Amino acid sequence: MLNIVMFGAPGAGKGTQSELIEKRYNLIHLSTGDILRAEIKNGSELGKQVEAVISKGQLVSDELIIALLEQEISRHADANGFIFDGFPRTQVQAGALDEMLAKHGEKVSIMLALSVEENELIKRLLNRGATSGRADDNLETIRKRITVYNEQTAPVMKYYEQKGLLRAISNDTTVEECFAQVCKAIDAAKA
Repeated sequence: MLNIVMFGAPGAGKGTQSELIEKRYNLIHLSTGDILRAEIKNGSELGKQVEAVISKGQLVSDELIIALLEQEISRHADANGFIFDGFPRTQVQAGALDEMLAKHGEKVSIMLALSVEENELIKRLLNRGATSGRADDNLETIRKRITVYNEQTAPVMKYYEQKGLLRAISNDTTVEECFAQVCKAIDAAKA
C-alpha cells in the first residue's frame, strides 16, 4: 500500500497535487477538513461530536480526528493506499497516525512537503478567496494561518525527515512542473 502525507503551508498546492496523485496512482484522498464537514452533514455520532466542538470555537481533538481517519481507512480496506491531506499537523498527530496505520499493518510511505515562497502563498490565497468566496482567505487571516503553520505545523517535517521519508518539493512553478517532481518522488519511494 502507498500512504502519502501531503504537507505544506496554506496555499502551497496540497489539494491540487493530491487530486492529481489520486487519479494517477489510484489512491484514496483523505482531507481531514472534507471528512469533518461530511460527518457533520451526515449527522453521524462522530459528526455530532465534531459539530459540538467546532460550535464552541475549539479545535477537534487528535483522538477524534484519528477515529475519523481510522473509520475511513476501514471503509476502504481494499484501497491501493491513501493521501493524508491536512493531517498530521503536530508531531503527536504524526505518532498517532503511525500507530493507527500499524494496526492495519501499514505505514507512511513518503511525506511530500510542498514549499512556496510566502509572498506567492499570500497572492494565491487572496486569489482563491476572490474566486471561491472563502471567507478565511483574507489578508489578516492568511497571515495568521501562515504564522501558525510556521510555528506549530512545520516542525512535523523533522519527524518525517528523521524517518527518512521527507521529500521537499518546490511549488514555485506550474502545477504540471510540480506534479512531475511529485511523481518522481513517489516512484522512487515505491521502488
